[in-house]
Amino acid sequence: MAKPPLPLPLDIDQIKGFLDPAEGAALQRAAIEGAGLGGCLEIGAYCGKSAIYIGVACQSVGAVLFSIDHHRGSEENQPGWAYHDAELWDAAQGAMDTLPHLRRNLRAAGLEETVIPIVGRSATVAAHWGGRLGFLFIDGGHTLEAALNDYRGWTPHLAQGGLLAIHDVFPNPADGGRPPFEIYQRALASDLFAEVEAVKSLRVLRRL
Repeated sequence: MAKPPLPLPLDIDQIKGFLDPAEGAALQRAAIEGAGLGGCLEIGAYCGKSAIYIGVACQSVGAVLFSIDHHRGSEENQPGWAYHDAELWDAAQGAMDTLPHLRRNLRAAGLEETVIPIVGRSATVAAHWGGRLGFLFIDGGHTLEAALNDYRGWTPHLAQGGLLAIHDVFPNPADGGRPPFEIYQRALASDLFAEVEAVKSLRVLRRL
């Protein structure tokens, strides 16, 4: 039986984002386990919903979470697209800007010392990353290029026994975009990963 989720320091439903509470609880379990093997890192912060779930887990074991996002929004967040949120549009810059929302939410959750935002593109940061990871959460851009860059750039840093979580994995194309499902399939086909848990659209795999 899965352990109950760790209590959150604020009303998570007030944080913009697309993570189901059951998925958040699964991320907590994976982060707590993975933190014993290396660093914890997420790709795709948005306004911080996943960072708060994972950050609370990291805080409970004395770990930190590195949270990577360029904070200009994914393709589907841009004006005219289905998931555009006008409240996140910075008219002065003529661009999306979710960073102030992330920082505000981390402060409200008491996680400023636990969650370390890294502002930049995933592939750029990955190319210069030198540490070993015990937990990796991929929830970045949903184009095939973005998803493959996240997978190829970051999974080599994952320690043996470490946990890889992928969000928005939809086996049925009618339910959502395909790139997260495709990198999930790629991971299984590589014989480097075995599935540990499936919760709604979240898949958790272990590095063999």
